[in-house]
Amino acid sequence: MERYYDILGLGCAHCGGKIEEAINKLEEVENAVLNFPMKRLKVKGKHSDELLAKMNELARNIEPDVEIVASQEQHHEHHHDHEGECCEHEHHHHHEGECCGHEHHGGVKLTVNDLGCAHCGGKIAEAIGQLEGVEAAELNFPMRQLIIHGKITEELLEKMNSIAGQIEPGVTITAPKTQEKEAHHEHGTEMKKELAEVAVGVLLFAAALIVHKAAHIMPLAIVLYAAAYLVLGRGVLAATLKNIRVKNFFDENTLMTVATLGAFALGEYAEAVGVVLFFKIGEIFEDHAVAKSRKAITDVAGLRVDEADVLRDGQFVRISSDQIRVGDILQIKAGERIAADGIVEAADHGVKIDTSAVNGEPVPMVAYTGDSVLSGCISLSDTFRLRVTAAAEDSMISKIARAVEDASAEKPKIDRFITRFSKVYTPIVIAVAVLTAVVGSLVTGDWSKWIYSALTFLVISCPCALVLSVPLAYFSGIGAASKLGILFKGGDSIEALGKVKAIAFDKTGTLTDGTFMITDIKTYGGVAQEELLRICGSCEQISTHPVAERIAEHCRSKGIALSQPESSEELAGRGISAMLDGKRILCGNERLMGSCGVQIPAEESGLSGSVVYVAADGLALGRIVVSDTVKKTSQKAVSALKAKGCRTAMFTGDKTANAQAVGSQLGIDEIRAELMPDEKLAQIGVLREKYGPVMFVGDGINDAPVLAGADVGGAMQTGADLALEASDVVFMNPEPESVARAKRIADKTLRISYENIIFALGIKLAVLVLGLLGHPNMWLAVFADSGTAMLLVLNSIRALSTRQYK
Repeated sequence: MERYYDILGLGCAHCGGKIEEAINKLEEVENAVLNFPMKRLKVKGKHSDELLAKMNELARNIEPDVEIVASQEQHHEHHHDHEGECCEHEHHHHHEGECCGHEHHGGVKLTVNDLGCAHCGGKIAEAIGQLEGVEAAELNFPMRQLIIHGKITEELLEKMNSIAGQIEPGVTITAPKTQEKEAHHEHGTEMKKELAEVAVGVLLFAAALIVHKAAHIMPLAIVLYAAAYLVLGRGVLAATLKNIRVKNFFDENTLMTVATLGAFALGEYAEAVGVVLFFKIGEIFEDHAVAKSRKAITDVAGLRVDEADVLRDGQFVRISSDQIRVGDILQIKAGERIAADGIVEAADHGVKIDTSAVNGEPVPMVAYTGDSVLSGCISLSDTFRLRVTAAAEDSMISKIARAVEDASAEKPKIDRFITRFSKVYTPIVIAVAVLTAVVGSLVTGDWSKWIYSALTFLVISCPCALVLSVPLAYFSGIGAASKLGILFKGGDSIEALGKVKAIAFDKTGTLTDGTFMITDIKTYGGVAQEELLRICGSCEQISTHPVAERIAEHCRSKGIALSQPESSEELAGRGISAMLDGKRILCGNERLMGSCGVQIPAEESGLSGSVVYVAADGLALGRIVVSDTVKKTSQKAVSALKAKGCRTAMFTGDKTANAQAVGSQLGIDEIRAELMPDEKLAQIGVLREKYGPVMFVGDGINDAPVLAGADVGGAMQTGADLALEASDVVFMNPEPESVARAKRIADKTLRISYENIIFALGIKLAVLVLGLLGHPNMWLAVFADSGTAMLLVLNSIRALSTRQYK
């Protein structure tokens, strides 16, 4: 028997996962599933007061303030099992060692300074997560951010710094840097200093090789090798000494020092210097690549405007954007970036707006008085006024900046796998290295050869190439997407989209514009089209129905003079009955005509769109078809998705004839019409069973359940707030082509991450096997470590280029 329980006082998804795991071990429980965002536990088993008491005892042992109570809503919750994880229509899966469910949005963001190793950064986050007062700690390595859930105190910050310094000496944790430009400047200065050291080291290394190989003056060569080693390996040696003081013996710096000093002891001077040289070059290269990908994210944050001209007491004054409030009037000058969302208040002519920074659309839009414009866009016209509709911190560009920054902290499953793998991988390699040195030497008696072989193992033991390159690929994909107006809410979202096999669209507002146009007019019995429009428009002008309003607007735009009916009555769900020019006029649907005995031609049945028939004194005069127009990129998007092997579908609440007409025009594979929201959700399950992971794209309030229930939910920016909240990806440019672009980005990112894993493990395995077979080569080991890292980083940042996705 299944029963639902509410979990009160649960603040941490990680702890919730532990509670779920512990309850599953109870004898009376067959299965327990936690829905963390809803704070609800579904339990299948033998329910009793005794079981409830046991569950509470287990829960409080894990998180003391938690209380489990029987839920007042005992109803069926449909859920899907994705790769062993239950989502209960939510995408906020809990992960081992991490709080998620997008809970990190409320976390405190701290800056991690001088962090050079992604693997060590993961260790720091894990250790800090165990501190009392910290609910969870998440590292965003490319952004050098540590997101802490809990109350930050000076004492806690001191403890965090102590832990960070022990794991990677020199690392400090501070409040976020506010000046991004200053950070870029610091990075550039540091880069020049590092390159200067490399240049000096290379010159000394070259001199040592010449003296050694050409002049054969060995004492001088050793001095030059040592000098080159000290210049290039200064940072490694300093970090090793600090590691020894804090008893951290398995850091990459310590392993590199042991390997190179061992090579010196064995007389392999050139290889020892070569190792630190390539290690140094690799570090510089990685830092540069990370800085480049970070810039793609911080550039979005840089779109926020610091100051704006705001109307105060009859004149415009320059104030901080933080002080802008709803209802304020802004003065936007030519070339100026808009500070807050608003409505064009006064513009002599249409104003040109560059929206590319927000939605990736290269063609400027023209906005007129009353039109809405978004913050972050640039005015290309003369000065105009804007009435603010959202404070600066709530404006679109601020939301985009927060979303992109937060997304870079959300780890995909493959990244979490790499983190777990690296914990096992490094100790195993070190153990193999020790065994190789001892056993090989004892068996053959050749200590020099087998110790050298063990040293090559140490050189390649650091898993930084994988730990850095995989998240960097996702980071680059998120950055590229943001430039194109596509906002992924996390690395897990981009990973999930890469695995999607079917994409279902809502119709109205997603594949179509949601605006009505007159698409066909037909008259009966010789009545002119203009006269038919005049009669219909005159009667429909009293109605507020969108179809009626569109017909009246069409008549006015054509210069057709409308008359005022002598009397009129709106018949709900059927149309209008009016007296016009002394005749009884009926304008409405087929039901209205049928109820009033008006005969319409049989061949007219089954038309798509909204059909308005017009009759005078019981005689049909003609009909007007008003249809929703298809968006300009809908057909291109559907074709592109099908070319990538995705099955396409359309789910709509509209009538079947309209859905079939649009679906056939676009070439959509499967069409489901006249669906209620819960029926759309059920259809997602049908698609998933047939094809695999499914994405749904919509924009309305009624789409929120299906957006949450799909493997990936995509919402158009023009849609309802609830739809935007429920989605995993938001399209700032509300054209279906954005969906195809997002799929291309996700596929490329996922492919790059797999390439990195296969290449890194393959190279490392090959070098390990060569060492075990008695053919050690430290130069190969250097390539397997630093060389591979450079290649993987290069491969990762390929995802940054936006041209390939257009």
